[in-house]
Amino acid sequence: MKQFKAAYYGFLVGDALGVPLEFTKREVLMTHPVTKMLGYGSYDVPAGSWSDDSSMMIATIDSISACNGIDYKDMMDKFLEWISFSKYTALGFVFDVGRTTLKAINRYQSGKSPLESGLEGINYNGNGSLMRILPIAFYAQTKKLSEVEIIDLVCDVSSLTHAHEISCLGCYIYVRYVMFLLDGLDKMVCYEKIKQLDYSAFSDESLKAYRRILFDDITNYSLETISSSGYVVHTLEAVIWCINNTDGYMQAVIGAINLGEDTDTIGALTGALAGIIYGYGDIPKKWINKLQKNDYLKLIYTSFVKTMANLK
Repeated sequence: MKQFKAAYYGFLVGDALGVPLEFTKREVLMTHPVTKMLGYGSYDVPAGSWSDDSSMMIATIDSISACNGIDYKDMMDKFLEWISFSKYTALGFVFDVGRTTLKAINRYQSGKSPLESGLEGINYNGNGSLMRILPIAFYAQTKKLSEVEIIDLVCDVSSLTHAHEISCLGCYIYVRYVMFLLDGLDKMVCYEKIKQLDYSAFSDESLKAYRRILFDDITNYSLETISSSGYVVHTLEAVIWCINNTDGYMQAVIGAINLGEDTDTIGALTGALAGIIYGYGDIPKKWINKLQKNDYLKLIYTSFVKTMANLK
């Protein structure tokens, strides 16, 4: 599971690099680019602090490990523990949470079933489910799920908080991109294979939202046309653009966080892909060592690796 280690720490480091820059305008970062792990920027937290992105990703990993598989109720219970008791946090408190995610967790706490808790409206397409979907790619790869099973699983996991098809499709594209990388394919080959997938399970409306990724070549778009907002489509465009236009982990994540706006999520998702592509050894050790609660992070990682080994 070397690839998981690289993706996991690549994600965490990308998140922590982005945390102090969140909401910063691109114009500011283009003039004064950030190239190291800082603290006390957008939030009053020290360097190496990870956000809701990593907390929810870790909660998903912990659920899969605890249940030896997928259990939607357990996942929602763990998300609830995060919100209510600050479990899975870097510093013992929650300092960043998306509004749609919070609404969905509150709906679950009020009695909705897990798969009925997510918000279905067109206006609820932030990147809150995309940010936690990484472990599902490793689970699907380990279990050798069929394409139909992958789509169903990804859509269900997204729908715990983000139930609109645009969010589900974004998660599916990212999961399949990760899975192609796990097959050892070149990143540009993976991108081409993403375009060639059968998307007949999704509506034309949702597919049109991702037209720049699926029907064009996002790689060739200019920086000025790449948005780094929290809208799930913009996030995925920014991540793939950063991956396809850089060489090396550092270059990818530094490019990602200096886009500005939703820097932690774009940094994390880019970091996971770059980790797989360039390997764990390409992630600067000084950044890994700066992560808060390193022993805890290692424990979560180790447990998941054992679970994946047992599921083969």
